[in-house]
Amino acid sequence: MAAAIKKIIPMLDRILIQRAEALTKTKGGIVLPEKAVGKVLEGTVLAVGPGTRNASTGNHIPIGVKEGDRVLLPEFGGTKVNLEGDQKELFLFRESDILAKLE
Repeated sequence: MAAAIKKIIPMLDRILIQRAEALTKTKGGIVLPEKAVGKVLEGTVLAVGPGTRNASTGNHIPIGVKEGDRVLLPEFGGTKVNLEGDQKELFLFRESDILAKLE
């Protein structure tokens, strides 16, 4: 998977995120159906673009997250990215779409 991620370099203020997996089994061992599982609003940053450009100077404005950070995402939004041979879904979000950085 790491080789496939190296092929995607987000542009400007876009951030490549992998959503966390939804829990399909409770602590007691009960398997939950897909309809009962809520949407996961947490993800891990895989790649970050250089940031938007300052209109007056032309320099990049740095982004507030870095690779490996856990972030809180909106319920809807982002652009789904499917890679060849990879079953995991990745999403591209703008920096302004990310709600919070988790520690």
